[in-house]
This record gives sequence, C-alpha cells and structure tokens, in this order.
Amino acid sequence: MLQQKQERGMGMNITEFAALAGVSKTAVSRYFNNGYLSAEKRAAIEEAVRRTGYSPSEAARGLRTRRTRQIGVVLPRLSGESTARVVDGISMVLGDKGYRMLLANTANRPEREVEYLDTLRQSGVDGVIFLASIFTPEHRAVLKSMHMPVVIVAQQYEGYSCVYHDDLGAARDLTNLLIRRGSHPAYIGVTAQDQAAGMARREGYVQAMRQAGLMVRTEDMCVSGFSMDDGYEQAKKLLETRHPDGIFCATDSIAIGAMRACQEKGLQVGKDVLVAGVGDSQMGRVTAVPLTSAHLHYKTSGQEAAQLLLRLMRIPGGGIRSVCLGYEIVERASTSGTCETL
Repeated sequence: MLQQKQERGMGMNITEFAALAGVSKTAVSRYFNNGYLSAEKRAAIEEAVRRTGYSPSEAARGLRTRRTRQIGVVLPRLSGESTARVVDGISMVLGDKGYRMLLANTANRPEREVEYLDTLRQSGVDGVIFLASIFTPEHRAVLKSMHMPVVIVAQQYEGYSCVYHDDLGAARDLTNLLIRRGSHPAYIGVTAQDQAAGMARREGYVQAMRQAGLMVRTEDMCVSGFSMDDGYEQAKKLLETRHPDGIFCATDSIAIGAMRACQEKGLQVGKDVLVAGVGDSQMGRVTAVPLTSAHLHYKTSGQEAAQLLLRLMRIPGGGIRSVCLGYEIVERASTSGTCETL
C-alpha cells in the first residue's frame, strides 16, 4: 500500500511520508513550515518530495500552524463603487502576503453583518476586516466574542483598530462651498444610526450653516436611503414644498438622484440649484452636469486596514490604532465650478 501511495504521491499522510523519507514527523512539519533543519534531513525530505510529489493540504498545514492564511471581509454590498475600491486596496496588500479573502456580502442588512461576523468567528480565519455601517448591541456582543484580530473600516468603534474618513470635515467644506456660491442649501442625508455617512455628515452641514449665520431649518433636512432612486424621491418631496437654491447630499448616489429630480422640475443644476455630494464616484463625474463632490480615499482605507490587520496578527496585543484619512473637494459644474480641486 505504501508503495502504491509513493507512486501516486496522493493520499499519503504525514506519518507515512516521514517513514518513507526516514525522518520524524516533526522534521517534516518544520520543512513545510520553513523551520530549521539540518542539511541532511532537508535533503532527505526534498528527495522524498521529488519522488512522491507529496504536499500537505492547506487545512492540515493550518492545523499545525494555527493559521489558515484566510481573511474574512464583511462588506455592505458588492455593487457599490466605494466598496469595490476598499476591497481592491485590501486585496493588494493581502495578496502580496499570500492571504486569501473570504468576502461576505450583507446587502446593507445589519442583521446579516452580525450573522457573518459570527460565522467567521467559528470558521478559523486568521483575521477579519469589517466594513461597518451601524453598531447595535448584537454587533457589540459578537465583536466582543471574536478571538481573532478585527479591523473596522469607515467607522470609529472604541476598543478596535479603525480606518475611517473625515466625514464631518468633508461635509462642512462642501456646505461652505455651496454657501460661498450664494445658496442657502438644504440637506438630504441618511440614517443617523450610521455614525459616519449619517451623523457626522449631518453635523458637518449644521456646523457650516451656523458658522455662516444661516438658519438650520428642520424642513430643509431630509433622511434618505443610499440609492439614486432614494435621492430622487426625497428631492422630489423637498421640491414640492420648498425651492432650495442648493442641496448638499450625504452621498454621490443621493446627489445624482436629486439632480434628476431638479431637472424634471425644470431647474438647471449649477445655475438655479447647486448640488454637491460625497464620494467622488465615477458616475458623478460623467453625469450630464458633472457633480461637485468630496474625494474620499477608499482604496487607501483598504490598504491601511489590511496593513493594520497584518500587524495585529504578527504582534498579538500590539495596541489599538485609529487612522483618519483626509479628503479633497473637487468642484465641478453642479456648483458652477470649473472642475478643480480646492
């Protein structure tokens, strides 16, 4: 039987391979995990590998090293451009280090985030990168139970390494831009449960309005979903009762929907009504009236998160680090700009 396995080079366990090579199982394990071996034992194992083609499975190697070289990535949606840019950044760093990503798409459903985090907790991945939206008590409970390093992207969460954007600053500067261009802007945002896109961007709008001495009116502020259709519907409702000369939107997708609603109302975007968003999406750059937006460094956030995770895996208990990334305001025709970075 051993002879047959030797000839096939398949189905051979480590005990059988060690016997064939004339070394101990420990020596075989050290060889395949780049440990120290004498030149004599290394040569014997290499000869046995040449004869049999033997290679331990990744699963078996993971059991010995307690590493699977797999990283779980929990993300809100696969179709989003910003998400794709973050994942691209993560992949660049992890791929160079020989890690594979396991992607979990939650379809913007917080309960699925919790389910996937719990699944990854039980799966034996080496670490988790979580593109977070909101934090519920269930999120807090499952994160507390994780026995592997976790890095959170796009949100700040106490007790965990995080990579996030200056959402408040970006929103404040965009609102200031609209005010400087002569408008008293309305606001279309998202749920305040989202600390970054919802609460921080709303606060940036409010700060800019108050600093300019303008009234912050409840009737000028709407809460939308994240899609273009959501932005369109909220802008339509806003335009039915009010005639704002500017609209600051929490995301580019919302802003693109709002521009369509303005155009249907017979308003000229960039002249009758100024519109700005956040994200600097490709779609916003090629709309009929190119969109003024805040460029957020999504790809960089993915790279930073992956590097933080690798550090935590290499140095357990190495300390919590938070990285806040900057932004650039890119003015385009939707605010009568000339496509320049301010």
